[in-house]
Amino acid sequence: MKFLLVFDFDHTIVDENSDTWIVKCAPERKLPNGLRNSYQPGHWTEYMGRVFVYLGDNGVKEDEMKRTMTTVPFTAGMIDLLGFIGENKELFDCIIVSDSNTVFIDWILKAADFHKVFDEVFTNPAAFSSTGYLTVQDFHAHHCAKCPKNLCKRKVLKEFLDKQLERGVSYTQIVYIGDGGNDLCPVMFLKKNDVAMPRQGYTLEKKISQLAQSLSPVQCSVLVWSSAIDIMSYLKLLIKE
Repeated sequence: MKFLLVFDFDHTIVDENSDTWIVKCAPERKLPNGLRNSYQPGHWTEYMGRVFVYLGDNGVKEDEMKRTMTTVPFTAGMIDLLGFIGENKELFDCIIVSDSNTVFIDWILKAADFHKVFDEVFTNPAAFSSTGYLTVQDFHAHHCAKCPKNLCKRKVLKEFLDKQLERGVSYTQIVYIGDGGNDLCPVMFLKKNDVAMPRQGYTLEKKISQLAQSLSPVQCSVLVWSSAIDIMSYLKLLIKE
């Protein structure tokens, strides 16, 4: 009897967007208007690539970026929740599916000593080039019209579950914890016994309730959270059953 916990990262595990937090490293802690306005919907990774070039051009080095990123605050109650999951790893498999990047997530989790809580992290691959610039690539290619071109979280979740099944691992329940519009696609893939936990007041919650109003509700149960303590309370009930 094992449960799968699927976490988004930005505005879910951490209380900010890690990609916009890095702007604190920029000269005067802001980006030039031309760069800021160059973002096109669905093409976030390319936009962040340009941001990293700008930071590199302005002499922002890896250690300064790392120092800045490890000050990102965790969401209320999240440190307690991740500690609880870490103590109960025999019951929970835990993955992150995020539109951030491998470098930022790695830095943040390791600094707080939470990297062992997660079995796998699925996010855009990033690395420092020989010239010291941070580079980022799309996570994968996909054919989903609903998702940004670099990442369909449903595809990631489905492939992970298929791979686990091949290893003989299936889950009693999937609990999906997120906040954003790009979390809707994987939530719609969840089954009746699964649970979606959208963050209160964020896009995912609004989109799920719009679907319910248009009489095409998601199949899974929906539990809204405002503090990660709400999530922990649910997980405690789950393992008591």
